Formats: sequence, C-alpha cells, structure tokens
Amino acid sequence: MSKWAGFAAALLIAAGIATPAYADEPATAVTDVQVTGPVAQRFNLVVLGDGYTAAEQPKFFADVERHMNTLWSLEPFKSYRSYFNVYAVSIASPESGVDCDPGLDAPRRNTPLNMGFWGGCDAGSVQRLLTVDDAAAQRYADLVPGTTRANRQILALGNSATYGGAGGTYATASGGNALSALISPHELGHSLGGLDDEYDYYARGVPGGAYEGGEPASIHHTTLTEQQLQDQHAKWYRWLGEPSESGGTIGRYEGGLYTQTGVWRPSAHSMMKTLGYAYDQVGRERMTQRISAKVPLLGDGTPAGTIGADRVVWIRTMHPVDHRLDVTWTLDGRPLHGTDALDLRQAHVKPGKHTLTVKVTDPTPFVRDPAARPTATRTWTVDPSVTTPPSSGPAVVGSTPTTQPVGGHDVVYVETGEPTGSIPPVSWRLDGRPAGSGPDFALHAASGAHTLTATTGGTTLTWTVDASGPTTTAELPPGRVYHGSFTMRLTPSDGMPEFRVDGDGWHKYYGWPTDPNAPYLFTPTGTEIDGLAYGNLGPGGLTVSPFAPRTPGYGRHRIEYRSIDAAGNVGPTRAVTVTLLP
Repeated sequence: MSKWAGFAAALLIAAGIATPAYADEPATAVTDVQVTGPVAQRFNLVVLGDGYTAAEQPKFFADVERHMNTLWSLEPFKSYRSYFNVYAVSIASPESGVDCDPGLDAPRRNTPLNMGFWGGCDAGSVQRLLTVDDAAAQRYADLVPGTTRANRQILALGNSATYGGAGGTYATASGGNALSALISPHELGHSLGGLDDEYDYYARGVPGGAYEGGEPASIHHTTLTEQQLQDQHAKWYRWLGEPSESGGTIGRYEGGLYTQTGVWRPSAHSMMKTLGYAYDQVGRERMTQRISAKVPLLGDGTPAGTIGADRVVWIRTMHPVDHRLDVTWTLDGRPLHGTDALDLRQAHVKPGKHTLTVKVTDPTPFVRDPAARPTATRTWTVDPSVTTPPSSGPAVVGSTPTTQPVGGHDVVYVETGEPTGSIPPVSWRLDGRPAGSGPDFALHAASGAHTLTATTGGTTLTWTVDASGPTTTAELPPGRVYHGSFTMRLTPSDGMPEFRVDGDGWHKYYGWPTDPNAPYLFTPTGTEIDGLAYGNLGPGGLTVSPFAPRTPGYGRHRIEYRSIDAAGNVGPTRAVTVTLLP
C-alpha cells in the first residue's frame, strides 16, 4: 500500500476548526499537512481552497496531496522540504467552482475567495490567469496561528479542471486540471523566486514580437552574448556549458519575456517556459537562495553576548533533508572542533576577553554565486572570569519528524536540550544494530524498509526508513513500431512518474492535458491544445514552440521513465525504444 494511502482521511482527522473572520463567512478547518518546526523558524506554505463545497472537501485534500507530492519531487523543494511547514485551510464554499470558468459567459460563483479565470472575469485579460481576492486570501491565511505575510506563502487552489494559475504576492492554481500540480511550482517561481516567464508569447496562438528594451533586470534573461556573459561575469556565466537540469546544455536560447527575438534565456526549456520540466540551474539557484532566506539558517542556541569559558555553547541550525550544513568554530581566529555544540573547557581559554565565532554555511552544489550562498554567523565574547551557573534541558527539543517515512539517503537529526555542563550523547541504531553517534545520522540504507532509532537521556525516537524506490509500469500499444501516433500510460507503485525522450530533460507525467486519466499521446509534430503542442517527437522533442516550423519526428526514439516517491526515493529507470512511421 502507498505510504500516502488514507492521506485525505488523516488530514480530516487532524483538522482543527478555526473561527471565521466575519460572522457571515463559512466555518473553516486548519489542517497540519507537514510541520517540521516552529512557525517562526520555518517557511510556511498555506494552501487555501476556494469553490469546494462541504461535500467536496475530500476532493480539496486530494488536490492538496497531489500538489505537495509533485512539489517534493522537484528540486530544490525536494532537498529543502524540511524548511517548510504546510497548512491546508479548507473552506466550505456556498457554491461549487470558480468565476468565468471556462469562459467569460460562464456564471459567477459565490465563493469565499472570489477566484476567477480571465484575471477575475476581465475581457482584456487571458483565460488562464486565475486570480483571487487578496484581502480574503490574507484573512483566511491569518487563521493559521503564528503565520504572517512575512513568513508565509499563500497557494490558493480553485475547484476547477480548467488550466490556469497566477503568481505574485500569492500563487494560484486550478486544483483539478491534469497540469495543475505543475502550475504550483511554476507560480512559486514567480511569487517566491522572483523569476520571470520564459514564454515567447503572451496570448497563446499569438507570437510575441521583438524585444526592444535594454539589459533585462531578470536574472535569467539577457541581451548579452555568451562571450560577453563570460567577460563581464554577468548573469549565468558560472553555469555556461553545464548539462541543464531540464535537458540540453546551459547556454543562450532566443526568446522569453513574451517576445520571440532579441532576448535570450539560459536553457531550451525550463519550468519557467514549459510545465513538466525542472528548474534549470539558474532558476534552481535562485529558488535555493530564496527558500533559505525565509528561515533562520542559524536560529536558537546560546544567546550572543559575554559568556564564561566553563561551559558548553549551543547553536540550532536548519537541517536540509539530503545533506549537512558546514559548521566552523573559531576562538580569536583559531579553529576549534564542534558541531551543534562546543565545550569551551576543552579550548583551555587564557585569562582576558576573547572572541568566539561560529559560521554556518550551506555547501549545496545548487549555488555557485558566493553572494547567494546561504551563510550565517554568531559571535560571543568569552571571559574566563565569568562563572556559568549550571543548567539542564529536556532530553529532546526537536528532530526530523517521526510521523512520516524518511528516505534511504536522508540526513536525520535530533536536537537535545542545552545543558551548560555537558553535551548529551545521541546513539543511533539501524535495524537494531549500532550505527553511530552524534547529533545527526546520514542514511545510506540498502533497498527495502528499515527502522532507525536515536536514544539520548533515556528518550528513544523511532523512524521508518523507506529506502525502496518506486517501480513504474509503462503501457504502450502492442509492438514497438507505430504509424502516425502512439500512446503511453505510466503507472507508479508510489509517487510521481516522469519520462524523457532521446536523452532530453525529465518531464513529469500527468496523463493528458485535457484528461489526467488519459494516456500521453506522441505524434510526429505534437498535438495542439489551447495554442501549445504536446507530445511532439520532432527536433526539440517536447519543447517545440507553437510558432516554430515543425519537422516530423519519424524514426526511432528511446523513452526512459521512472518515479519519485514522497520520501524522495528515485526508482529504477527503465526504457523502451519505439519506431514511428508515417
């Protein structure tokens, strides 16, 4: 059974009833979807539902599950999942649906957030622009205790199967469209990352013109040549020539900012251009920086100030899912050995006043710009004449959540109390066998299910380790030689499936844009839906511009596929070779 089976039911059980802001508003329920730490020390994603009636709340939670599973399968959300708290605010809408869906002549709906397509039913807008009443969204988000505009991101899901979304102060997406779970990370690219669209059109079916401005402020658009990028150390020069995370190579590709010529982007197709692909390295670096800026990399611990030399000094850092942060301690510039705690008595501090500094740095390879690398420091004055009163704390004050499985290569942590006289030992066991000691444990578990425990001060914490990558079944018509077109259905044992064609970028599998239950359809030049081509096998694969000449993609093609589960495990990659003939 999938680890996420029964997710919606569990959420409903965990929901707490919140008081509506106004007497005539419907009662709401705030549900903890994922809580990894205190609200004040996490980036809080608040998911609001609009147009879901009381009877449709299970549908809302199913949409939340699908959006979150997709989000955690994408970098950098996958590696920094532990930086997020996620809360769902369910609101029983008087009517089902949203305004102007799918057209301007569609009826208006009475919904708490007043969500609507066409930019809120504006004939001068575009259909896919799904907006929300900002004041209402903020009011309902305020029901999540402790969250503020400064420490949260709102994602509003509209009860609709029509493609649409928006990014800005908040992000919106249609909850039930086949592509909707991919709209969310794209819109978070706008709202959180400040990234721009890389489309070469504004209205679908209408090609953009020529870019006529100066050098764009956008970090992922330029008018410079590759040589100028290198010579001026500008924009994405550090990534030039790297294999792109979304396929191809980081370089210079014409089109973007809704124009077709005169401006260039880093990759042929990233998430900000084509839904289904990953962020390329340029976008991923910015998202890593912005996510890290939303949390205190170095949070709690011994307060800065003057301290004695007869004590243990503590820090509390963030904990990425898949790697450790670098922690360095120095006393008057001299390196000392310590992790989340340092015993000053072992430093043999001489009389007088000294400066103790700890620096925390995220060594992630996702960031190459030194100015963007997440870093934090704290400084104390150490005076051996100061006597520290003894103190103790609880055995455990924080840890990797034990309520959900951890991945086979996760870094699991335990935060103990902060006694001034000692550093409490933490002992780790994997499947009952001693596995190490220290404040955290880096898993390298063999495939399968395991049990990890940590014991400190008489308290034992237990995690289920899911180290099995999900398997994926591909269903294609009989034979491997097809005429004109062929379909492919991917069914994972768990998690989110994805595929790539002829070694291009991995592309999330969502069924078919107009029907999530239909298989994906491949044709020589793609199938046009709402001004975009899907399933193209010609040069450029799935990335064909709706305005570019299409060369038929007949011949042999290699299609690889795999899945990523909620614990972050990547399943085995399998492949099929097909031949498409006229």
